[in-house]
Amino acid sequence: MKIRNIAIIAHVDHGKTTLVDALLKQGGAFAAHEQTGELMMDSNAQERERGITIYAKNTSIVYEDCKINIVDTPGHADFGSEVERILRTVDCVLLLVDAQEGPMPQTKFVLKKSLELGLRPIVIINKIDKPAARPMQVVDEVFDLFVALNATHDQLDFPYLFAIAREGIAKRAIEDRSEDLTPLFETIMRHVPQADHNLQAPFRMQPSALGYDNFLGRLAIGRVYEGIARPGDKVFVKTQEGAVRQGKITKVFVSKGLHRVEVTEADAGDIVTLAGIPDIYVGETITTDENAELLPAIRIDPPTISMTFLVNNSPFAGKEGKLVTTRHIKARLEKEQETNVGLQVEEIPGTDSYKVSGRGELHLSVLIEDMRREGFELQVSRPEVIMREENGVQVEPMEHVIIDVPEEFSGTVIEMLAGRKGEMLDMKTHEGHARIEYKVPTRGLLGFRGDFIIETRGEGILTHSFLCYESHKGPLADRGRGSIVSMENGTAVAYALWTLQERGRLFITPQTKVYAGMIIGESAKSEEMAVNPTKEKKLTNTRSSGSDEAINLVPVKPMSLEQALEYIEDDELVEVTPKSIRLRKKFLDETERKRAAKK
Repeated sequence: MKIRNIAIIAHVDHGKTTLVDALLKQGGAFAAHEQTGELMMDSNAQERERGITIYAKNTSIVYEDCKINIVDTPGHADFGSEVERILRTVDCVLLLVDAQEGPMPQTKFVLKKSLELGLRPIVIINKIDKPAARPMQVVDEVFDLFVALNATHDQLDFPYLFAIAREGIAKRAIEDRSEDLTPLFETIMRHVPQADHNLQAPFRMQPSALGYDNFLGRLAIGRVYEGIARPGDKVFVKTQEGAVRQGKITKVFVSKGLHRVEVTEADAGDIVTLAGIPDIYVGETITTDENAELLPAIRIDPPTISMTFLVNNSPFAGKEGKLVTTRHIKARLEKEQETNVGLQVEEIPGTDSYKVSGRGELHLSVLIEDMRREGFELQVSRPEVIMREENGVQVEPMEHVIIDVPEEFSGTVIEMLAGRKGEMLDMKTHEGHARIEYKVPTRGLLGFRGDFIIETRGEGILTHSFLCYESHKGPLADRGRGSIVSMENGTAVAYALWTLQERGRLFITPQTKVYAGMIIGESAKSEEMAVNPTKEKKLTNTRSSGSDEAINLVPVKPMSLEQALEYIEDDELVEVTPKSIRLRKKFLDETERKRAAKK
């Protein structure tokens, strides 16, 4: 059977997974008795809750006499390394762009990688049914982006279609009548080159992603470039450094719809999953010929953010979780490294802690959220940007930021970013809305989102992606407001919180259990404030009308994990358990503070 391999790439929330749903339904991936739903490729619980794709996943459909392998990729910048690797396994990409928003930072990032690999994208302008859609303008903006990214003449001659992925409709022209994705299927068949089908050469493939199975161990996921993969074959695994080791394929799987199907052989051109090589890693070449040439190296971008994961040693340690020791945390982080290629874990000597580095705050917070759902208790420090040294100069990561806000808030946003060493690249206004482009140090964006949402009253949209490394931009201002810290152990009461809410923003509600050193709110002033949230109202025998005031508490929205990580300062930690997310001072008593100061 002929094989065509495509990946769907886009900025977050531009409709990739919804389009895959429609392709699967119309491509006959489901039998009549099978139930279908929405966002079927987002199988992970966090993906469904957050509404984003976190892990790249492949599926396949059969159209006419051709098998089409489709890879759904993440749209968030923190998972960009997944996209880079996946692009090596396909012959074409479908670039989705929102008909209202146009090209966004991640659109630029993934398109740049595609063009560098010589791929010729098919552009799909999605969500043309939006009231503010401007499809033809967006086509022009995409063309300008291709030019800015030094696309070749052949790549500039890209085919484009218009779509409403939610309804499973694609059109060649906006005025066309269409009821399904037939125009898209026809474009794929005409435009996507057929995968090379060299079955005579020795088997050769390169893993672009890793999987894990409790029974089979580590799995290698990638494209077979030459030959045929069969269970039982003895293979050689070659690294880019020239080392060679032997292994054996025990099982071969291919994707069929949403299912992974075991097969007796897989041909060149197909995307497969191999089991049996326990120490396989991304970018290594697997072959049956010891003298076979290495496949081109896959470069994995280094992490930009790090955090310290510590054993929970708060007064509430061990009350809510089952997995609380260093041994548990170490084993879990090692297991995560089996498949999470962008993650680095380093044990900090002489402590019960680990330095965990990733591509961004979301990349690490997804791991922390997974751990707490599995029953872990741990503490994590404030995210820190990883600096590098180039030619004797300290450099730091920079982000490309695009902000869409009502025009009335544009001055506030410009002022906020100026204080975070931001450099404006462009600003456009249209019908009362402003789009501002900035280049900002990654450090400057830590803790920015919360303030941004408050200052724009929830009407602003902030997106960003890694841009480059530049020389260090100097010190940044700190949070500017101190913490309200409990100085007593006990249970918070409504009366005490009512008297405290005038002095800042509270994070807890009545009946919340607290301990000395736990952060219960944010002060309106710059200095830290020690308070007693357990203080009851004094009772007297005197009774008169009007002596008791009504206790009216401002509603408190519980802090999410991401908000907590953004809020804390260097001397504060986030305590994460299966039931709670608490903020606390790093050193709970004066003795600990002095010991840390000496170190």
